[in-house]
Amino acid sequence: MLKLSPVIEQADDYLLTPEQAFLTDNSVEILRFAAEAISNGVAVALVTLVGILGGGARALGAHMAVREDGLYCGFVSGGCVEGAAAYEAMQAISSGNDRTVVYGKGSPWFDIVLPCGGSITLSIHNLRSAEPLLAVLSALDQRRPAGLRYHPQSQTLQSMMSDRDTGWNGEFFDTRYRPCTRAVIYGRSIEAEITAGLAQATGYEVHISDGTSLHAPPAAIDSDTAVILLYHDLHRELPALQAALAATPFYIGALGSRRTHRERVQRLTDLGWHAHDIARIKAPIGIFPKARDAHSLALSVLADVAAARLNSMDKKAC
Repeated sequence: MLKLSPVIEQADDYLLTPEQAFLTDNSVEILRFAAEAISNGVAVALVTLVGILGGGARALGAHMAVREDGLYCGFVSGGCVEGAAAYEAMQAISSGNDRTVVYGKGSPWFDIVLPCGGSITLSIHNLRSAEPLLAVLSALDQRRPAGLRYHPQSQTLQSMMSDRDTGWNGEFFDTRYRPCTRAVIYGRSIEAEITAGLAQATGYEVHISDGTSLHAPPAAIDSDTAVILLYHDLHRELPALQAALAATPFYIGALGSRRTHRERVQRLTDLGWHAHDIARIKAPIGIFPKARDAHSLALSVLADVAAARLNSMDKKAC
């Protein structure tokens, strides 16, 4: 028999109505929300997207954190099942047992339909300790990859200091977390200022140098870093460009025309850089050419960075 969703069944009971604490799909904010709840003696469940059939609005490993009082944050879909998932999490907390829930195709809740026409599977785990979450948060603060491993049979969660792919690994579900994207922006220009502001609004960790003092030393350039060179002077950009080439950023982009880049390539070649090193430089920078104003350029550059970031994470998952 078809069933109504539990949220609709209990709609008249205010105490059982979940409420969104704040809007976020940032894993760090979600894990911190859960850890703080546990530290304050509030029971909380971690909801994780562990299966997708057809299309999905979120990637595997997406989270929600739901407190016993109904406050929650995070997304596991485009917003169409979060209320129902939060209620299921509250029920799991009340029962003391973890549970698995399916929404969409194959689900008993006929009133919850996913626009993609497929289905998603959620694992709901009652958090018994903040330690695994705190371990992940600490690793990410130190810009080290980390992960959580969930075992449905034993209803346990443990942290992993590894870069294991997100997904099922036998009877375990592993969730991978990478450090926040860092944008190191060089340039004494309005383009650099606008790009830095947009990068901060995007949620990136931003370091900027105006060309007279280095606020982002080479040590700050790691594999989760994008180096953005927005100089109008090849001579001024050269030290920063060489520091980027000597490190392992996932993106190096430089301002200038194709003619300017040919000159850049020649200078680097004369300094002893190999062709495969120089080929790492995206020039002209950005996803669309000839951006003539600072705001369009910033949008073009950061869209290029975002695409490169996704590509770099996909390669690490291979």
